[in-house]
Amino acid sequence: MTTTEQPILLAAVSLFSALHLGFQARRVGWSRMKYKIMPPAVNGPPEFERTFRAHQNGVEFYPVFLVVLWTSGLFCNEALAALGGLVYVVAREMYFTGYANSAEGRLPGFYLMICVLLALAVTAAVGIIPSFLDKYLSIKILYKHKEFIIYSPYKCT
Repeated sequence: MTTTEQPILLAAVSLFSALHLGFQARRVGWSRMKYKIMPPAVNGPPEFERTFRAHQNGVEFYPVFLVVLWTSGLFCNEALAALGGLVYVVAREMYFTGYANSAEGRLPGFYLMICVLLALAVTAAVGIIPSFLDKYLSIKILYKHKEFIIYSPYKCT
């Protein structure tokens, strides 16, 4: 695989998102120090608990994000998926910061995050379905003049 064929944008966004998740973990550590909450305890003042939950929610969503990011980028459009990935990181930060301040503050980031995940999942499906049909069912779908044209070896002539 040459450098031009490698999914560099996806790798860069993945690395950036991992560093961001690590930074959020560090912020939980700072909150632990501020409120004197020693591990493994996860209970304390509401401010600490919201910060802790904001990070945990990010950890829980992270595998879903990576799957739809890479599937969308490899099977649909790498640049579009990478852009979606960057917007997702912004949404995660909005969510984290909003949740750390108040439970209601998490909602704008949450809604944006869900929209991005949905968009990445849809573009992943749009990209993977034609490949699946071609490889496993020998049905070739071509896009011509904004219409689906289906070619199948099983089609009657």
